[in-house]
Amino acid sequence: MWSFMTYKTKIILALLVLVAATTWLAVYFYPEKRLHLIACDVGQGDAILVTYGTTQILVDGGEGRDVLDCLSKHIPFWDRTIELVVLTHPQKDHFGGLIDVFRRYKVGHFLANSLDSGSQEYEVLKSVVGGGSTDVINPTSSMMLGLGLIRLEVVWPTEEFSLANSRSTSGNVLGATTTTRDPNDFSIVTVLRLGEFDALLTGDIGPKIIDRILETGTIGDMEYIKIPHHGSKNGLTDNLLRFTDPEVAVISVGEKNRYGHPHKETLEILGYRDIKILRTDKMGDVVVVSDGEKWWVKN
Repeated sequence: MWSFMTYKTKIILALLVLVAATTWLAVYFYPEKRLHLIACDVGQGDAILVTYGTTQILVDGGEGRDVLDCLSKHIPFWDRTIELVVLTHPQKDHFGGLIDVFRRYKVGHFLANSLDSGSQEYEVLKSVVGGGSTDVINPTSSMMLGLGLIRLEVVWPTEEFSLANSRSTSGNVLGATTTTRDPNDFSIVTVLRLGEFDALLTGDIGPKIIDRILETGTIGDMEYIKIPHHGSKNGLTDNLLRFTDPEVAVISVGEKNRYGHPHKETLEILGYRDIKILRTDKMGDVVVVSDGEKWWVKN
């Protein structure tokens, strides 16, 4: 009887220790109620994770599986739901990693334009998304998405631009249209807002599209800007910086990449305006935190 009670007591004590350890880990890893804007280090690609409490938004997923490492570092281990995933445009350095994201996480909503990629990998993504319960949304300019205190406003592409520059091939939401234009021109550009903190997320837009966005008058002063197209000289313009007057610029770029990104011209434009430059090839994951009023870089 005594040996049985001893064994039973040991089991109970072990369970109590496990519960206590799990509770401690949950408290330790529970995300704080501040906005975390994380430019994930995914090499030569884009992936931006936005967290606020237990709410997550992922904008692009890089080319491979590196995005999963970023998610595991910045999302609590018990949280397997991402409220919103945004694919700015269907090029592999933006969508490739999303295949595994959709396989590993439950995704509430998927914001993506209808442009097709024509690649086998994009067909896999469409199949994975279509096989789940994710709500797929095509963007329209001035669309406003609210997730708790976070607001995400779509400023590009406009419906007029999409209709004039693409051709419908099917009734599917994903991959329903084709175009002869550069897919970068269709990048979903959004403004992320929390209180007084504004961040411009630009995808891979170029100078001509930047001018068209500025003509709409939909963007103003920003605290944060994601530099278009990995710091390419055909991305950022001085005009965009003049309109947005950002305090910090983040460049998502692979170390020693074959394109020479970020280009000298881009860095000079930013340096001339004394804008703080943060780069994933130099820092790894770049984490900017805001309480809705001020912002700072988390080391």
